[in-house]
Amino acid sequence: MGAELNLRFCPLPTNAEIYHASPHSMNATTLKRKLKSLQGQLPESHAIRLHRAISWLKAAEEQEKSPDLRLICLWVSVNSLYAMDEARFEQKQERERFGDFVDRLLEGDGESRLYNILWNKFTGPVRLLIENKYVYGPFWDHQRGETRHWETGFQRSIADANNALSNKNVAYLLRIVLDRLYVLRNQLIHGGATYKSQVNRAQVRDGANLLSALLPVMIELMMGNGERDWGRIYFPVVG
Repeated sequence: MGAELNLRFCPLPTNAEIYHASPHSMNATTLKRKLKSLQGQLPESHAIRLHRAISWLKAAEEQEKSPDLRLICLWVSVNSLYAMDEARFEQKQERERFGDFVDRLLEGDGESRLYNILWNKFTGPVRLLIENKYVYGPFWDHQRGETRHWETGFQRSIADANNALSNKNVAYLLRIVLDRLYVLRNQLIHGGATYKSQVNRAQVRDGANLLSALLPVMIELMMGNGERDWGRIYFPVVG
């Protein structure tokens, strides 16, 4: 994995700042309380999906001293939100699944809360994430000899992401951000990184902080849009 990013000039907020930055900020405890208050108002499968996601968000909050485990728990929570028990879903590429999920989220985000996180609070870290080649999938395809010209696509993706950030194209921007974070997730989940490795501390820590800010809003948006079709949950409760 690549060298660390230098974030001395755009430090990320602490967890406390993330959770209390705005009236909308929520953590696992407040989300669990809100979900309980909606008991009987949401489809059972949707409530289970949210309950699972909140449980893993809580697990992530308990891993404050371990960015690696924190990021992994956050991704399990994300998977709880968007994974569906459907054959056609399984056949789709991960980027397509993310795209579909992002579109459904944004349809219910009338206050542009996800964009405000990316623009108002995390502009610097988002730019650094986007400009980090070590979380750009084709860079690693090149290392495996699967592609030769990754640099052109990388520079184009940076330009496209910056344009999306400036022009409030939140759907495109969020897809790129989640795609970069997904590469980082794969490095950990598939054993492509050493636990507590020093060469990737910045990107793991910063990726976890960014996802910690986005995830509670994703959960709350889904909680407030229970009437939408979020698909059948993976591994439904049986018996």
